[in-house]
Amino acid sequence: MTAIRPALLLVLLLAACTPRGAIVVDPAAAEVGTVRPVFVGTSRGKDEETGTEYARLRNPDTRFARFDIAIPPAHQPGRITYTRPDRAPDPQTDFLTTREIVYDEPGAFRADLARALRQTPRGSREAVVFVHGFNTTFAEGLYRIAQLSHDLKMPGVAVHYAWPSRGAPLAYAYDRDSALFARDGLEDLLDEVTAAGAERVVLVGHSMGAAVTMETLRQMAIAGKPLRNIAGVVLISPDLDVDLFRAQADRIGDLPQPFVIFTSKRDRVLALSARVSGETARLGNVTDVALLSGLDVTLIDVTSYSTGTGHFTPGTSPALIGILSQISEVDDALASGQIGQTGLLPGVVLTVQGATQIVMSPVTALAGGLDGQ
Repeated sequence: MTAIRPALLLVLLLAACTPRGAIVVDPAAAEVGTVRPVFVGTSRGKDEETGTEYARLRNPDTRFARFDIAIPPAHQPGRITYTRPDRAPDPQTDFLTTREIVYDEPGAFRADLARALRQTPRGSREAVVFVHGFNTTFAEGLYRIAQLSHDLKMPGVAVHYAWPSRGAPLAYAYDRDSALFARDGLEDLLDEVTAAGAERVVLVGHSMGAAVTMETLRQMAIAGKPLRNIAGVVLISPDLDVDLFRAQADRIGDLPQPFVIFTSKRDRVLALSARVSGETARLGNVTDVALLSGLDVTLIDVTSYSTGTGHFTPGTSPALIGILSQISEVDDALASGQIGQTGLLPGVVLTVQGATQIVMSPVTALAGGLDGQ
């Protein structure tokens, strides 16, 4: 019984991480909330038995869609409020979908995305591609990138890659295999985003989505595909073995810059994941930057901002969101290597053979104290 206790704790913790989310379509919410369009590429298949359009089933053909998401006026930074099944949707408080477009073929997706990109001047056409993590439903990943886009004031167009997570806390092995299955779908999506005219593509991978991101970049490098349009990579709480990450990075070669990894010693999900897998740590709770020496990466330790499970602190802590919402300035500073001198990210800066670690200090004035999930 003692031997399986960590696994049981991990399952219970993951099950309690977030409420189950579902898409509710309410066109009238567009008149109430702030609408964020999200372009979607997915390797999820349709479940014919239940009628679920974007289910846990694996689809070898990448499909494309667009969802316009209304952020409610009562929204608090870091939080997503879903409509409860026991009441009618409330556009004042709930995240709602105002419009859904399913594209019959990639060309229609590419054309619509190109129109969205052309709303910004040439030279600043950027797409942010979010790859969700383990135990995530289609709606949860979709609404998360809408929330991040809104709260962090992200420039450019929001794009979501929805890989076939089972969305169940007991399905870690299924999701891990799905993460490998999903590599081709993410590559397809990146090809379409580039073809649509995105001059800069920023990849954001959360938890197991970081594994999808790294494996996709690795296979693109092996195939000889240029990564010049990848203008940055952000891994949030990456659920990755450190040695595996080093091997992936070595095979990719020159990593896109900036290459940022958010870590936390208070990430209880990854701490338990490490115990179950017989490791001392996962990449997302690395505290010794020397483990990544020789790699051109920046670790941002957000332990001081982590509460609850601490597994998605950059997206759930209002105080940290207040800092990261200066996204363009932070991005410029990271790319130039001057982040330690700007004061944008307050904390201690350590550098070991090219790898930089920023151990962030709490700044309570930005949000009235530490908060998050």
